[in-house]
Amino acid sequence: KSSTKAMEKELVTCSLQGKEKAPLKRSQIFQIPGGKDLETKVIVVLGKAGMGKSILVQKICQDWSNGEFSQFEFVFWFDCKQISLPEKRYSLKDLLLEFFVKPQEGSQEIFEYILQNPAKVLLVFDGFEGLYDHENSSRCLASQPEKDLCTVKEMLSGLVHKKILNGCTLLLTARPKDKAYQYVSKVDKTIETIGFSPQQRELYITKYFEGLPYCDKALTLIKECEYLFSHCYSPGMCRFVCFLCEMILETGDKSLPSTLTTVFLKFVQQKIIPIHTEVATMQNQECLATLSRIAWDLGEKHQSAMKSDLLPSKEVKEFALKYGFFLPFAFPRHSDSGEEEFGSTFSDFVIQNFLGALHLMLAEEIKDKSLTKYLSFPSKKKKPYHWLYLVPRFLAGLLFLQDDPCFCSLSNKDVKQSTKKQKTLLKYIRRLQINELCPERLLELLHCIYETQDNYLLQHVALRLKPDLSFLGVVLTPPDVHVLHSILKRSRKEFSLDLRISSIDVQGLRDLVGLKNVASFRASLGDTVRLWKSLEQTKDYELLRASTEKFVLDPFKAKTMKDVSDLSDLVELQKRMTNCVQDASGCSSYEIPTIKNLRKLEFALGPVCGLQGFLKLVEILAAFPLLQHLDLDALSENGIGDEGAKSLSEVFPTLTSLETLNLSQNKITDVGAEKLATALPSLSSLKTLSLYNNNICDLGAENLAKVLPAMASLRVLDIQYNKITGVGAQQLTDSLRKCPHIKNLVMWNPTIPYGVLEHLQQLDSRISV
Repeated sequence: KSSTKAMEKELVTCSLQGKEKAPLKRSQIFQIPGGKDLETKVIVVLGKAGMGKSILVQKICQDWSNGEFSQFEFVFWFDCKQISLPEKRYSLKDLLLEFFVKPQEGSQEIFEYILQNPAKVLLVFDGFEGLYDHENSSRCLASQPEKDLCTVKEMLSGLVHKKILNGCTLLLTARPKDKAYQYVSKVDKTIETIGFSPQQRELYITKYFEGLPYCDKALTLIKECEYLFSHCYSPGMCRFVCFLCEMILETGDKSLPSTLTTVFLKFVQQKIIPIHTEVATMQNQECLATLSRIAWDLGEKHQSAMKSDLLPSKEVKEFALKYGFFLPFAFPRHSDSGEEEFGSTFSDFVIQNFLGALHLMLAEEIKDKSLTKYLSFPSKKKKPYHWLYLVPRFLAGLLFLQDDPCFCSLSNKDVKQSTKKQKTLLKYIRRLQINELCPERLLELLHCIYETQDNYLLQHVALRLKPDLSFLGVVLTPPDVHVLHSILKRSRKEFSLDLRISSIDVQGLRDLVGLKNVASFRASLGDTVRLWKSLEQTKDYELLRASTEKFVLDPFKAKTMKDVSDLSDLVELQKRMTNCVQDASGCSSYEIPTIKNLRKLEFALGPVCGLQGFLKLVEILAAFPLLQHLDLDALSENGIGDEGAKSLSEVFPTLTSLETLNLSQNKITDVGAEKLATALPSLSSLKTLSLYNNNICDLGAENLAKVLPAMASLRVLDIQYNKITGVGAQQLTDSLRKCPHIKNLVMWNPTIPYGVLEHLQQLDSRISV
């Protein structure tokens, strides 16, 4: 079982805006293109609790010990919650060579070698958010930071700001929404752990139960509970669900709980109340209530650990350790500083969330009217992100489980208070303006309602969703997709979904677009093409055809080479589908509607990949018969130049619907203008042509002037900010007299004398200056 924890997971690198993503191998983590060797490098690994960040950094340490990552001679790994006591102060030497590993001899020589060779040092701070409270971070104020004593927060600040050990490599792990990593002034690389694919989930579960008589039964049982299986994308949750399934199968039960709340309720109940006397049960209930209060109080401080001697009683400490709610650890200390200090940390972040919700449910001082402030969707005002982000879901679930035998066994409190709190929640949700919630709050509401499993609430929310649901830029995890799918299915409305830049997996996309009441959807083109290829491979032609008819691409903006490749893959898929999509009469010819209906295409790859990407795009332009608007004007300037202009001109005869062509700021000279001019008359629908801010001179203007009379559909020509002189301007003006169909010629150029341009405008008012 333990070996499955270190199972290799796919990683994703992303910018801090989360827009650019690419698969990353573990061996590539420390590769930073363009990084300076003599400067500190900061790498941040992001991931929700349980996503395997700690396992990843431990595996990196193991790989290093086996000879990989040979650029580092020293690797130091710190669990931040174990060094986070604010009153403790250390020197860098203490931290590295006293607490982490203590050399038998020569520690001073080793430390001096480290100071002289910082590039050979990797420092790993696991659980970086544990060093920061939710108010501020500390700056390193020590005058000699390598020698002076300072808190670990100050030490880390000095490392990040290059005051300590400048040139080393820092590897930090944190949660995506936590504010801690935002205190880092410069991040050289951000990595996000994305968890298990459906296939990896099955593999993990199979490995977990390998050799046990109910191995196949366990996998079937977990997969049948689709909601819990979706949560298994998180390695930590996958392991927990496996543990619970094992416990259930051994007790003879035949089904798993259906929600996250009932899962943890069952887990806690089975742990602490197997066969106890009434007195022991009451003691456990009291200890659980105290532990729940501690979970909540620590969570409000963004913490999961505390000094063991601060626990309220010996009984609570023994209870928490006995039943696995707490794990003990030792705080680092100086060899001559007296007694060792011990700490306790919650064994699982999700368990801390559940206990925090249990506290809100049971605490008499928390009145029913104040309950809604602990939910994540209370008002239009921006609300601070709560560290225990699963508490609202557990709280909503517990409020509807007050009569459940499992819940009753955890508390000896009167249920009247709980009933009042449930009514408060019902009233609050009935009043909630659901169609005004932002996507993140809406998802949180859907999770909370799903946890209640209350038919009235589920139907109430489903009927009040607005028909256009946008999750643009919002990460949709498998549990998010499951909850959204189950509630959309309840509604009688038709929905339009925007799932672009949501990191939705293929299975999730398939589930949502397969709903009959999802009439249309937008999604990242790469995700959609992957879905269609998957459907093609499984020969699910019915869903393939239905999903192609629902997909909306127009308008499309290509910003990366991958966008162009995805568009090319779409066109290639069209060719294959012509021969394989089946209907009632068998195999038939078929066009993907989104290809046929694409009206506007923007190209903004910038100067580095502009020409390369555009040449690839030109190869497929003929596949879009109704393309009306082709825009190559980008702020970063694509720079397709004469080669790009020539390539484009060769496909003009196929662009019969093109009405607007914007080639502004693309470094086109007279050579490119000549190639364009020769082919422009074949654009029979062209109304607007912009060649703004290129390098076109009089020869280019002359060639354009020759073909203007043949461009019967043209209404606007913009050729300003080029290098045309009065000669070229005169030729364009002469040609304009033969073109009554043209309404506007914009041709101000710094090389045309103002008096000349003013005179030409007086001759023809259609000329704009």
